[in-house]
Amino acid sequence: VQLQASGGGLVQAGASLRLSCAASGRAFSTYLVGWFRQAPGKEREFVGSISRDGATTPSADSVKGRFTISRDNAKNTVYLQMSSLKAEDTAVYYCAARGVAMTQYTFWGQGTQVTVSS
Repeated sequence: VQLQASGGGLVQAGASLRLSCAASGRAFSTYLVGWFRQAPGKEREFVGSISRDGATTPSADSVKGRFTISRDNAKNTVYLQMSSLKAEDTAVYYCAARGVAMTQYTFWGQGTQVTVSS
């Protein structure tokens, strides 16, 4: 499975942005997909994930209520809808996928930069 994250950019605080994670390869619909982010000088942070049937895990406290994850298996794409963006949301955002029986994310996208100006 190959993943490609896109949709990042420069926005003002309070704006919304939707990131996409497009996958190639068979059986993507069976994978759990997670979103992560990493700001300069900080550890990678788990944002949230979505199961193959659309069930989402609780998002990180820092984004709870503002970020939503969804997927369209027919398009092999997972989305991260971000709203009420803050300067502290500035980071490189990555999507990753793993089989349901795996404990580690096996496949990673290249990341997309999100910059929020205050």
